[in-house]
Amino acid sequence: MREAPRWRGERFLCRWLRWWSAGSAVGLLTGCAEAGAPSIMAPRGPAAAEIAQLWWLLLGMGSAVYLVVMALLVLSLIRRGREDAPLSERERRGGNRMIVAGLLLALVILLVVFGFTLTTQIAISVPDESGEITIRVIGRQWWWEVHYPNEQIVTANEIHIPVGQPVRVELMAGDVIHSFWAPELHGKLDMVPGQTNVTWLKADEPGEYWGLCAEFCGIQHAKMRFLVVAEPPEAYAAWVAQQQQPAAPPSSDLAARGQAIFMGGSCVHCHAIAGTEAAGRLGPDLTHVASRRTLGAGALPFNRGNLAGWVVDPQHIKPGNLMPAAALTGEELQALLAYLEGLQ
Repeated sequence: MREAPRWRGERFLCRWLRWWSAGSAVGLLTGCAEAGAPSIMAPRGPAAAEIAQLWWLLLGMGSAVYLVVMALLVLSLIRRGREDAPLSERERRGGNRMIVAGLLLALVILLVVFGFTLTTQIAISVPDESGEITIRVIGRQWWWEVHYPNEQIVTANEIHIPVGQPVRVELMAGDVIHSFWAPELHGKLDMVPGQTNVTWLKADEPGEYWGLCAEFCGIQHAKMRFLVVAEPPEAYAAWVAQQQQPAAPPSSDLAARGQAIFMGGSCVHCHAIAGTEAAGRLGPDLTHVASRRTLGAGALPFNRGNLAGWVVDPQHIKPGNLMPAAALTGEELQALLAYLEGLQ
């Protein structure tokens, strides 16, 4: 004969503990991130530090509340399982006092959370001094168009900022809703078609900080990344001066042939190259494409092999993007690569 439970709540408690253990294991596994991925727990700017501080506060308070509630639940199951007699009037009054105390405690916790959240919102609001450098970022499927309106610079998928200086960032969308997020520097902000939202970036130290789209925007949403490059002020000034120059002319006969192939094909209708007749706006500006670190909005590192693969078959790398495959012979491809690699 099967042994009866020793008390009435034992079966429920054991079942609850099994489900809790399984759920905790799943939560830990799904919370793992790839090595090198940007994390809100490694802030590199003042806004991200404020957000991380609030996150740790909420985690600590939430964990404490969770543990207290679970402990009270287990104790109540054990107590009720061992006592068959109905509750006395004294016990009922004690239970009512516990309910009132719980409601008051919850109110206090919510007020504390509200206060810290409001303080954080004020701390991460756009500072007045961020207007010295303004960057306009337009989210597209699936890449980032980056403008420096005061400096007359247009680039893509890469944002350069000087270290220690707040930079105003105006966010727009050219097709669907996107979301701009550089976890180590600031929080998320949506990019809505027909609307301009404003955020800011400031890095405490030089480095490269990955950003991503945080709003599902289509089949290549996961391959829509950008890179924030924080540089010392003198290095940033040098980058601005270099980006303001027109495209470098071909440095060899092979590169000159590649330029002719570019200008005579469909590339010229989608891409712009300053200083040439190429003035397309459907795809990224390629004036200084070879100075960038990645291809396809972070899909691949920039090198000759990846560039060749992107030109010949971009749909294999990023299915659904608007760039068609280029029908080129081997010699034509090598000439085009020589031209594009010279656009420093």
